[in-house]
Amino acid sequence: MPTPAPPAYEKGEESRDAIRAMVERDLLDSRYSQTQRGLKSRHVQMMALGGTIGTGLFVGSGQALAIGGPAFLLGAYIFIGTLVLMVVTAIAEIGTYLPVHGGTMSYYGYRYVSRSLGFALGYLYWYSMGILVPNEVVAGALIIGYWDNNVHIAVWITILIVVILVLNVLPVKWYGESEFWFASIKVIMLLGLLILAFILFWGGGPHRQRLGFHYWKMPGAANEYIVGGHAGRFVALLQCVVLSAFAFLFAPELIIQTAGEMQSPRYNIPRASRRFFYRLFFFYILGSLAIGVICPSSESALTNGGAGAGSSPFVVGIKLAGIPVLDSIVNAVILTSAWSSGNSYLYMSSRALYSLAVSGNAPSIFKSCNRYGLPHYALIASACFSALSYLAVGSGSSQVFNWFVSLTNTSGFISWTCCCIIYFRFRKATDTQGVERPYKSMFQPYGAYVGMVGFPFLILINGFQVFFKQKWSVAGFFTAYIGLPAFLILYFGHRFFYRHDPWAWKPEDVDLVTGLEETLAAEEPPKIRTGVIRFISPIWE
Repeated sequence: MPTPAPPAYEKGEESRDAIRAMVERDLLDSRYSQTQRGLKSRHVQMMALGGTIGTGLFVGSGQALAIGGPAFLLGAYIFIGTLVLMVVTAIAEIGTYLPVHGGTMSYYGYRYVSRSLGFALGYLYWYSMGILVPNEVVAGALIIGYWDNNVHIAVWITILIVVILVLNVLPVKWYGESEFWFASIKVIMLLGLLILAFILFWGGGPHRQRLGFHYWKMPGAANEYIVGGHAGRFVALLQCVVLSAFAFLFAPELIIQTAGEMQSPRYNIPRASRRFFYRLFFFYILGSLAIGVICPSSESALTNGGAGAGSSPFVVGIKLAGIPVLDSIVNAVILTSAWSSGNSYLYMSSRALYSLAVSGNAPSIFKSCNRYGLPHYALIASACFSALSYLAVGSGSSQVFNWFVSLTNTSGFISWTCCCIIYFRFRKATDTQGVERPYKSMFQPYGAYVGMVGFPFLILINGFQVFFKQKWSVAGFFTAYIGLPAFLILYFGHRFFYRHDPWAWKPEDVDLVTGLEETLAAEEPPKIRTGVIRFISPIWE
């Protein structure tokens, strides 16, 4: 249950002291152990680079390609990627100033905006990231289905879940180590796929066929969807944007959620934020361009023969190029990426619940940590969402995959909108109180203004296709839009019980002090590197 409100919020110093006392009571409760800073610089950098590169890019992009064509796929990734970059730079400023234990974006909403926003956003993170775990498990089952086997899908689902759980119950340094190697494998494979697409572009495949932009001409650069003509192409573009957003979901928040468990967070968070641009360009934008080069949008395998999410466009393209064995190797690596993303999302879901407990918005038992700094009760509760994976046994993995995509898209767009609001309140508080921000992005505050326009628009169009008569379904409408009323019920329900709270803390009353001493103590002077070591040390140190 939420922690009771302080007696009153008077003006001036008394108001500031009341808010600070509330934060100190929730954050610095000595009865509970805290998470530990066991994530090294190389863990953080590689997790930021490849931590949430998963089935959204490797599998979900095939569905977007089939609907929109290569031109719309590329344009959608550029559009969504630009919006997400604006969010990353905004929240990096927030996280760099005060990377406390349990410091998720919901926690910062609680401190810089209002307890109601922190409450609603925290539960949105918890259930959304919890749902993304079975999504990755179902995607893993789809990937395994590429190979002919007679093993029941429930067996593969169980194996995938067990591996994810085992990796999360280990101390955080081992979680970071596993994610480092998982992400390394994904990054190396993506670089290899980009090189392969370049080779096939110039005719270096077994068939000696120079692909060039052949698939942009036949079957075409842009497809029609639902209706014909220019209207159909516009609908295809919108749907392509919605589907492409899934590849980026909660990637910015991962940087912040690891802040309380990383070493030298004030040094490492800005580095991870700046390198997000390179990740965006090399992997998402060049990756979507490579997909359009090697795989035609008319290939039925992309949508499982028209039944929904299907095979990876990279795997389909390699098979069409006639390269033996490589398609199975790539498919196997994509399977590890599903494992990795499921691993990351369970980590984020458990830390979201831990953060809710730290801020007084969930039972105190969930902020209990074992001697390794693992919030074990929060992990157990978050792992319960994994059971949703077994829906694929009855409904078909393709259909369930699409349900999860639609459901979590709305949550992601709501989260990014709230991140922009939190940034504005944080910036206003630091300016009002004359506090220097240790990291300032060149994109802000203009990037946050762009996000405040772009993300609400995406919320509205997330399930727009269900309003066409031939696409209407109750399940489609429900999964596309249930996230918005759920969030509003959480927010206004909390506002009702705490109606004496202000809608937002006054900038002069925002607590910018609690936890700052521990943050500064966690900083270590950066190591000075020169020559070649300067470039390879962030990965291997």
